Parts: sequence; C-alpha cells; structure tokens
Amino acid sequence: MDTNTNNIYRDVTMDNISEANVGQTMKICGWVENIRDHGGVSFIDLRDMYGQMQVVMRDTSLLDGINKEDCISVEGPIQHRDEETYNDKIATGTIELEAKKVTVLGKVYRQLPFEIMTSKETREDVRLKYRYLDLRNKKVKDNMIFRSKVISFLREKMTEMGFLEIQTPILCASSPEGARDYIVPSR
Repeated sequence: MDTNTNNIYRDVTMDNISEANVGQTMKICGWVENIRDHGGVSFIDLRDMYGQMQVVMRDTSLLDGINKEDCISVEGPIQHRDEETYNDKIATGTIELEAKKVTVLGKVYRQLPFEIMTSKETREDVRLKYRYLDLRNKKVKDNMIFRSKVISFLREKMTEMGFLEIQTPILCASSPEGARDYIVPSR
C-alpha cells in the first residue's frame, strides 16, 4: 500500500517522515493523542494509522478548541527536536513539526466511552459497541492487521493449491420475542 499519497488533508503519512525531511514544510493529519502545555509553548502527540509525531505550537492560539481524539490536519516545517527531548519509543522521535496552520477535520463533542490508549482494559461489550474507536488503539489495530495478513496468506496458498472459496449465503431471522433464531434458505 502506498501511504505517500498527497491529498487535501496530508502530504504524507507519519511512517514516511524522517530526518531527511528536516526543513521541508509538510501537512500531516491524525488524531490528537495527548496535549501538553508548557507555558507559552504547547505540544500535541498526533497519531495516524501508520505512526505518531510530536507537533509543537509556539502560537498557542492554534490550540484553541482542540481536544484529545479530535482529528486535525497540521501544516508546518519539520525540524529537529532538542536532543534532551528525543523519544526513542517512536520512529519520529528525533524530529517534530512546528504548527503554522491547523484545520479541525473531526471534532469530539462529548466524552468518549473509554480512553483509546487503555481500551484493552475496557469491558468487551463496550469495546464492541464502539469498535471504530477501539481500532485507534495501536495494539488492537496491529492485531487486526496481523489477522488480515494471515487470512490473506492462507487464502493465497489455498488458491495456489487449487482450492476454491465458496460462499454459501444463509439468511437468519429472529422471532419477534427474540428467543429463537431460525434459518431462512436462500436461492
């Protein structure tokens, strides 16, 4: 999958940004994972499906109205972080983007049912109801990607061996009371 495509929201995904981009003005987008205010300078940890990057806001008015898990697009120059602030836990830990322009793409209007980063500790029924939020968690997303790759590999190998995948559609209907399901054959 080519994740280096240019569109109105971003120039590049975060897994394609490195120290080679220092000095370039870029546009990235993602979900606000964390906001830190250091008196006059604010920092956002911005996360997309492919990685994470620190955004520094020297103009703190750009942060007005932005909350955790809002989806934003940020434009500005890529620069080196101060050496004492390096983060070896992320691929972009030696660089940051200095925000010059921020566009809110999606707003969180009420409190989320669980914290994204700790969603695996949340009750399963809540996670299933809000699975679109649960997929923002890196561990959950990585498990889904791994599962997809395994299934794809097995499907490819079975096809190479001459197997066919056959879909057998079966409709299922519930009784009005919900106590019993019964199968409705289809043609």
